[in-house]
Amino acid sequence: MPAYHSQFNDGDYQSVGNMFLLPVKTRYRGNAPMADPNAEDVIDEAISLFRANCLFRNFEIKGNADRVLIYLILFISECLGKINKNTPQGDALKQLSTLAVSSFSIPGDPGFPLNAMYAAPSDRYQADQMRQYVQQLRQELATRLVETIYVDGKPSKWWMCFSKRKFMNLSL
Repeated sequence: MPAYHSQFNDGDYQSVGNMFLLPVKTRYRGNAPMADPNAEDVIDEAISLFRANCLFRNFEIKGNADRVLIYLILFISECLGKINKNTPQGDALKQLSTLAVSSFSIPGDPGFPLNAMYAAPSDRYQADQMRQYVQQLRQELATRLVETIYVDGKPSKWWMCFSKRKFMNLSL
């Protein structure tokens, strides 16, 4: 069974490095284009495809949107690892919001685990653009993930069972 790929691969979007700057429905400041509020964006897609894709050890990249999807799936894994089954929803939101804005590596940095699959930004301006975009994605994803996995004030066991899984045997 093949992995699920991004529906945005065929679109015409601006690129930074070899990642698309995809439209996002967000309330956080950044350089992502605004998405249609009624349509699915890349964050909705990453959350919906996470449980199926995190089971795969290999993932064939079919476009620049897949690179964004891979990064988001790895970030979801990291977020689930920070939450335990007794964490209240408010505390989880605080923890993940802090994680989202904490220091992180982008392609081209020595600590980035996927440097073989991602192209480094060509100059400092592109590096700043990528860092802003990734931080905006991380912040919005952390907020939506908490809204998604918490049911009746507790994390869903159907999400938490994936907290130990490593997509492609990697972690951020």
